[in-house]
Amino acid sequence: MKNNIYRSAALVTVFSTVEKTLSFVYRIILSRTIGAEGVGIYQICLSVFAVFLTAASSGIPITVSRVMAKHGAMGNTHAKYGAVSSGIVLTLMFTVPAALVLFLAKNLYGFLFPDENCLNIFLWLLPGLILTSVYAVMRGSFWGNKQFLPYSVIELAENCVMVIIGCILISFAATPEGGAEAAIIAVLVSYVFSFGASLVWYRIRGGKFVDPRPQLKPIFSSAMPITVMRTSTSLLNSVIAMFLPALLMSACGYTDSEAVALYGVVMGMSMPMLFTPNSLIGSIAVVVAPELSEDFYAGRQDSLKRDIERTLKASVLIAAVLIPVMFTLGECLGVFFFDNEFSGVIISRFAFIMLPMSLSIISTTILNSMNFEVKTLVHFFIGSLVLLAFIFVLTPKIGIYAYMVGETLDFCVTAVLNLHLLKKNCPKIGYLFYTLKSLTIAAVACLFGRLADNLLPASLPDFWRIVISGGAAFLFACAAFFGMEMVTAKPLKKLFADR
Repeated sequence: MKNNIYRSAALVTVFSTVEKTLSFVYRIILSRTIGAEGVGIYQICLSVFAVFLTAASSGIPITVSRVMAKHGAMGNTHAKYGAVSSGIVLTLMFTVPAALVLFLAKNLYGFLFPDENCLNIFLWLLPGLILTSVYAVMRGSFWGNKQFLPYSVIELAENCVMVIIGCILISFAATPEGGAEAAIIAVLVSYVFSFGASLVWYRIRGGKFVDPRPQLKPIFSSAMPITVMRTSTSLLNSVIAMFLPALLMSACGYTDSEAVALYGVVMGMSMPMLFTPNSLIGSIAVVVAPELSEDFYAGRQDSLKRDIERTLKASVLIAAVLIPVMFTLGECLGVFFFDNEFSGVIISRFAFIMLPMSLSIISTTILNSMNFEVKTLVHFFIGSLVLLAFIFVLTPKIGIYAYMVGETLDFCVTAVLNLHLLKKNCPKIGYLFYTLKSLTIAAVACLFGRLADNLLPASLPDFWRIVISGGAAFLFACAAFFGMEMVTAKPLKKLFADR
């Protein structure tokens, strides 16, 4: 009998929401303490580090999870342990040499950073490359065993460690560079924590490390397309982190500090707000992915169709109820949270990016669970070419907005390609009409929210404007979904079923 998927999704979502809220508060503290320039340096270091981290482990956790689900269905416990062991061996084979080379040959890639201080800050992350890559494999083992509680607790605890250590260290920083370095050190400490905690839990629950050789080839072959796609994503972000500020300086006349600060505003303030739906969607994906893999390999087509439909619809619903809030209150949110009006302008003008973004990300997860990693990789590259083309063509004309336009079109292209492939291989799924109705509800709720906001006194404090106008837009959208019977109480009933 299947686990209660609603209860598992709710558990992961609650923990993830707390975790992301904490990260959001921390982002506010960083932006107000070390400024846009410090956030920009911090973001650049993390973007470059993400390339190597993604190359080391991004495809392995989901592959380990899927292989464990497959062998679990067959009752082969030894093969499940073998998947974990081979995942650790594969990630260590890359991360240990990579960390040593990056440290010893730091002068060869210094051009990736704006200055030497930024490079020195980046070096703090190298030990974390090894530690957090091993933790990523442990995370995949939690997913494969459907141990969502320990996974959620460790993720939240890791974030708490980073925030606490970070707040302490940045309070002593005297410059933006010093603040960025303090924040990076806090990231490293959090990696140490999650590495230790995950290994301890794995052993406590009876996990073993066995001969990895029988599982090395299947894990590597399955993980490689996902790794290439996610590594390319990180590499793309790093490339953008390098050339976008330079392009803004040469094409738009900004100074070095102004260009880095502008990049920090968009990537460190606006985009995290616009990625809010994916924090919730990611929780759903963590729970649904093993279920989809089991259904796919067992040939349970009806169950597969049902899980795909409700996953897609849940993602659309989350995006549709949040779009009106961001559209209505974008500028107010930017000032209230980040003390930066321009970040709010970006949030408001590009609020609708959340729908294609959500569909692109969740459809990629679904297809990867069904063994279509190579196809999703191709779709990613097509979308990335669209993004780069629009950045190069439009930046001289519209500045930093070129990135946002390109990102929007990137998500639209990948979402369309992914959904077409999904429909082709599971033709009975229904999501298009639901998506169109949801988009209509979001658009009307945006108008309602903006009207409600315009009726409020101009002197009203930002906090109450957010509560009243944002609440009105959110409740209007929710009421419309319930009124059109696009949302029911069935998930809540199942959440508390079988207790």
